Amino acid sequence: MPEFSRAVGDALGRAVPAEGTCLMTTDPATMLPTAEFVENGLPAAELLRLVEIEVREPDFNTWVQLSHAGRPAGSLSEATAGDLDRSLRQREIRRPGGFSDELRVVLAGSTGTWGQLTVFREAKRPHFSLAEVEFVSSIAPLITDGLRRGLLLGDAQAGDDDVGLLVLDADDGVRMSNKAADRWLDELGTGDRAGARLPLVISVVARQARSLCGPATSAAPAPTDLRPARARARTRAGQWLIVRGSLLNDGPEPQVAVMLEVARPAEMAPLMVDAYGFTDSERRVTELVAKGLSTKQIAGRLHVSTYTVQDHLKSIFAKSGTGSRGDLIARLFLDHHAVSLTSGVAAHA
Repeated sequence: MPEFSRAVGDALGRAVPAEGTCLMTTDPATMLPTAEFVENGLPAAELLRLVEIEVREPDFNTWVQLSHAGRPAGSLSEATAGDLDRSLRQREIRRPGGFSDELRVVLAGSTGTWGQLTVFREAKRPHFSLAEVEFVSSIAPLITDGLRRGLLLGDAQAGDDDVGLLVLDADDGVRMSNKAADRWLDELGTGDRAGARLPLVISVVARQARSLCGPATSAAPAPTDLRPARARARTRAGQWLIVRGSLLNDGPEPQVAVMLEVARPAEMAPLMVDAYGFTDSERRVTELVAKGLSTKQIAGRLHVSTYTVQDHLKSIFAKSGTGSRGDLIARLFLDHHAVSLTSGVAAHA
């Protein structure tokens, strides 16, 4: 991913000059950030404050707002009608850090949101033009496809099954950890951001857990679209982990328990199907194949002809690079768990 992020920054820089970029990978089921790759960005503490603003406080051009807009990219200058200081993150974080306009790009497709890209300019530089925003919007699907395939279709390695457990204080200081957690923290890494103490996904999940359970205030009312404190993250070695957070207490010094464990086939198979770009019909056929149904039985279940099922299977094999039903199931499920591949389609859209 670092190489991909640098390549994206270099390619964009030729058409849309900027002083820095930040590419974050996200779990497509929750849109929570899982890792970051930064060129000339803000220190770790400021980044985490930006995450808090996204989760709990109103602002312009938030990732959720942008994901529901008609185009994948948008500039802060356009959203604020040229008055950048109307934005909380600009007043509190970005302007003191020496930055002016930002161009945000949601890296999403029909299978979910796979990343978030921010391109930013330093103070006294011109704002991003509408033409530049439209250009980045036009190439966003290409960046998304590259990111999605890089995350899920690259070489992945099997890892240890030990469960890691962390207990974090209100400032994300580690109060307790077991040996497995220490190992997973090392595998996830903190990137190159100055001052980072924990992998981004750990801090994000912890903040999400606090947001889910913490009391609302008049300054920061409880959001109505909170997502689970859970994310799937890829280690530097290619192993996928499930990171879950839960609030242990809600007093003046709330502690959060964070659990890290290897992602099981039942949790990864839907993501792998997303990576191959299966249609809804192909998802349904794949799910029934995994349950052992014959072509005739699948046709009867879906109320289509056997020829239609065979056409779907040909497309499924071509997209996944498999040559048989056995190859397909081994690729997607590993231990033959027949999980639902269709129940989360609406949530990912």
